[in-house]
Amino acid sequence: MANDGQHLARLQDYYARHRILPSYARIGALVGLNSKASVADLVLRLKADDYVESTPDRRLKPGRRFFERPVAESVRAGQPTPAPDIAPDTLTIDEHLVSNPSKTVFIKVKGDSMIDAGIHPGDTVVVEKRDSANTGDIVVAVIDNEFTLKRFERERGRVVLRPENKAYPVIRPKGDVEIFGVVVGQFRKYR
Repeated sequence: MANDGQHLARLQDYYARHRILPSYARIGALVGLNSKASVADLVLRLKADDYVESTPDRRLKPGRRFFERPVAESVRAGQPTPAPDIAPDTLTIDEHLVSNPSKTVFIKVKGDSMIDAGIHPGDTVVVEKRDSANTGDIVVAVIDNEFTLKRFERERGRVVLRPENKAYPVIRPKGDVEIFGVVVGQFRKYR
């Protein structure tokens, strides 16, 4: 039981590499358990804590908590401070960024028109599909059958799409603007 966290970490790494959970026999080899009973006990404990669950054909798959990651209290971007000695909370990316799964899409950003808002080429924005937006929202809009990522504003009752990079012009559409969705989050991967 004391090693369950380490065993879970090995299963998470295995899943990240292969996109499937291993068989019971492979779990034993992976985590260093020699008996089938020990592996079965480990799997039962992980199931009880919602880290894994069984499919109808009795294969293992990630459970509700499998993708949880620790969240440290905070980190100062200025001078270093002592690290707190507190057990971290956990969260999943979906739980943190996705309120309405059926209405949420991830969109890869191309171009640099939103860099002053902290959105860079290659970032992924989390977009909640909606057909309306509030002033100040960052939106994915459709203009002339093309998507664009801009800040939604109004001038004299008309929709204005404002870039967050002075090198780009403000877009003042002549006709109607279709709002595809509102950006509710973003992430990027550093290589």
